Amino acid sequence: MWKRVAWWWTLLRGDGRRLWRALRHPSSPVWLKIGTALLMLYVLSPIDFIPDTIPVLGVVDDLLMVGFAMRWLLGRLPAHIRADIERPTRPMASR
Repeated sequence: MWKRVAWWWTLLRGDGRRLWRALRHPSSPVWLKIGTALLMLYVLSPIDFIPDTIPVLGVVDDLLMVGFAMRWLLGRLPAHIRADIERPTRPMASR
C-alpha cells in the first residue's frame, strides 16, 4: 500500500511541477489558466464527490480527481509548450 502512496505522490508532484512550468510559459493558452483555476477551486472547495469525513475514501477521491485533471490538462498542451516544459532545467551554479 505504501508503495502505491509513494507512487501517487511522485506522480502528482511531477505533474504539478510540469503544470506550474506550463502556466509560467509565455505562450500558455488561456484555457490552461482557467482549467487550473477550476482545479484549485475544487481542491479548496468544501463540496466533494465523497465527503472528507469518510476516513480514507474522502482523501483518495481528491487525489484521484486532481491527478486525473492535471494529466488531462497537460495532455492537451500544444507540442511546443510540452517540449519546453519537459526540457530539464539547468541546476543553479554552486558558489
